[in-house]
Amino acid sequence: MPLWQSFYNGKTHLAIGVALEVIDQGHTAFYVSCEDFIEQANEAVEEKKIEKFLRRYTRPTVLILDEVGYAKFDPVSAHMLFQVVSKRYEKGSILLTSNKSYSEWGDMLGDTVLATAILDRLLHHSSVFNIRGDSYRLKEKIRAGVVPTSAAPTT
Repeated sequence: MPLWQSFYNGKTHLAIGVALEVIDQGHTAFYVSCEDFIEQANEAVEEKKIEKFLRRYTRPTVLILDEVGYAKFDPVSAHMLFQVVSKRYEKGSILLTSNKSYSEWGDMLGDTVLATAILDRLLHHSSVFNIRGDSYRLKEKIRAGVVPTSAAPTT
């Protein structure tokens, strides 16, 4: 049994499973949390290493950006996200995980026009998987009655 099948069925675990399958098929995958992406984008701009940053994020066959919306983008990192998405558009796959609806992306990126441009490119040739239900991490606690179902966050 492949390693990824032993994980629980969460967004991140599914994304990692896809990455492992991509690698098994001889392609490349790059995983980054949204928080790390924001930090690295800002560092690249400060250090004037934008081209190196963009190469890092456009070269792999599949780019996985995990937990989009967990951390709020500042103008610099939002612009860098647009650059990455634009450069990968119709050239490489992007797998995003998020708890945010598309209508929240304007607030998350701090710019509704930029959010629309990014979503336009992301959704053009996309498949969207909407995972609903109680948090898998809290499943046992809910079952034990420690956390009431109504209080548990959903994904």
